[in-house]
Amino acid sequence: MSVLPLVFTSGWASGINAYAVVLLLGIFGATGVSDEVPEALQRPDVLIAAGALFLCEAVADKIPYVDSVWDTVHTVIRPVSGAVVGALLAGQTGSLSDLAAGAVGGTTALASHAVKSGTRMAINTSPEPFSNFAMSTAEDLGVGGLISFAMFYPEAAAIIAAVLLVIGLCLLFFLVSRIRRFLRRRAQRREEKRLAERAGAPPP
Repeated sequence: MSVLPLVFTSGWASGINAYAVVLLLGIFGATGVSDEVPEALQRPDVLIAAGALFLCEAVADKIPYVDSVWDTVHTVIRPVSGAVVGALLAGQTGSLSDLAAGAVGGTTALASHAVKSGTRMAINTSPEPFSNFAMSTAEDLGVGGLISFAMFYPEAAAIIAAVLLVIGLCLLFFLVSRIRRFLRRRAQRREEKRLAERAGAPPP
């Protein structure tokens, strides 16, 4: 069970930025910082792809409304990535079954993704764009810092990730009403756009 803290932490981080997790773990494994990183994550093609996608997310995640669209697209990708990374980590050490590790990583990633996407919906109800940039930067730094910390102190990192997840879920509970207003406003904008396009269309 020694790999479980790292699986949990990587799952939490994958729900926020899956590409950063794959990139960091791959770099740590390739440079010899950790022996627990599977070779599949250290492959040059995997690192290049993860780096390119991380840059795409770093940009998209800081633009109001674009970040919510990006989160919607990654509703499946992030939990799957958390499950795959967890299973790979377990397979590398043999201290936890691949199925159990995949379940832990995927479930944790899904929970943290829900917190991230829900929080972004609430932030997008604010007219100013700076909060998106600040939140995205804090998330990137948090993921990078906690994954790096987990390489040396996995148990402590897992505790921090668990606390952050609980806080995030509690915050999400209180933001539900604001998120609902955001969804209603977005649906209203789509309807207004559709009516405007219909009004501007030439008569048959």
